[in-house]
Amino acid sequence: MNWNNALTQLLKIKYPFVQAPMLGITTPEMVAAVSNEGGLGSLPIGLLSAEKARELIVKTKTLTDKPFAVNLFAHDIPTMDVPQTQAIQEQLVKISEKYGVTYTPVDLNQVRHFSYKEQLDVLIEEQVPIVSFTFGVLDKPSIERLHGQGIILIGTATSVREAVYLENIGIDIVTAQGIEAGGHRGTFLFDEPLPQVGLISLLPQVVDAIRLPVLAAGGITDPRPFKASMILGAQGVQVGTAFIGSDESLAIAAYKEQLSKTQDTDTVLTRAFSGRWARGIRNSFHDEVQQLALDYPAYPILNTLTGPLRIASQKQRNTQLTTLWAGQSASMARQKSSAEIFRSLIEGVEKLENPT
Repeated sequence: MNWNNALTQLLKIKYPFVQAPMLGITTPEMVAAVSNEGGLGSLPIGLLSAEKARELIVKTKTLTDKPFAVNLFAHDIPTMDVPQTQAIQEQLVKISEKYGVTYTPVDLNQVRHFSYKEQLDVLIEEQVPIVSFTFGVLDKPSIERLHGQGIILIGTATSVREAVYLENIGIDIVTAQGIEAGGHRGTFLFDEPLPQVGLISLLPQVVDAIRLPVLAAGGITDPRPFKASMILGAQGVQVGTAFIGSDESLAIAAYKEQLSKTQDTDTVLTRAFSGRWARGIRNSFHDEVQQLALDYPAYPILNTLTGPLRIASQKQRNTQLTTLWAGQSASMARQKSSAEIFRSLIEGVEKLENPT
């Protein structure tokens, strides 16, 4: 099969395959494994300080000499409403006590949220060739600065309108994120209802609406949706959930084991953990927060508050009070090395192309 196309040429990779950046799951080892196999590994640095971002980038560079992307969170930094935030934290204490998990309250006076703008110097100094972003859009000066360094930019769209917007501001590649996708929604236009378009519908509409190479994301844990995405006009795919169970993943063992037990209807869109819509396996924490009917603070305030609870739960192998981000095809994920997962998808598509 001829894998060469506009996307592979632009990204300088062998296969049109991008490993999705999953903060809290993805490691430099996972990124390097995919890049070394000929795909594009993606390293998430959202919410991290410039120093920590540099540490992860440098570590990845010691493991691969192939191109890899670095992923930014492009949201605005919110102002914290302290009384509202304190009230939410008190509710989290009650939930943790109910389930026997120790919650260490966050010192609201010490909270620091880092902007992607504070990470740009590191990206340029470390000569990162590709930058992807989600949760918003980079501002014009940042786009111009990164492009001025020859850096390729990949943006996330959950609707046709968002894809056109990304093209109009000069982004190079668009990732079309279907509603099946696990983790946070990349939605950034909020003057309309949350887009909940399935990939098989979203993808051809995005391809027809813009001239840029398009990556397909959502439900691709098997060769069949991989090939279908290419038939529908994608130049490549972005795969996330398939790597949660990998050897290089930071997911706790209980989380990895949960994937294979998950049925197609077991995931849910929720704002319970972070304040932003995200898809994960439904658990007790989601149900508890839903009952509170919270006025969710802007991202990442709630994400900061739930952090100690998630960490404490993971230490206890408790999957009921931590994030279990996963897409609707989670049951098809396998516990193997990242390289094996990558190769099985590539080889599977080649077999579909040449069944004999």
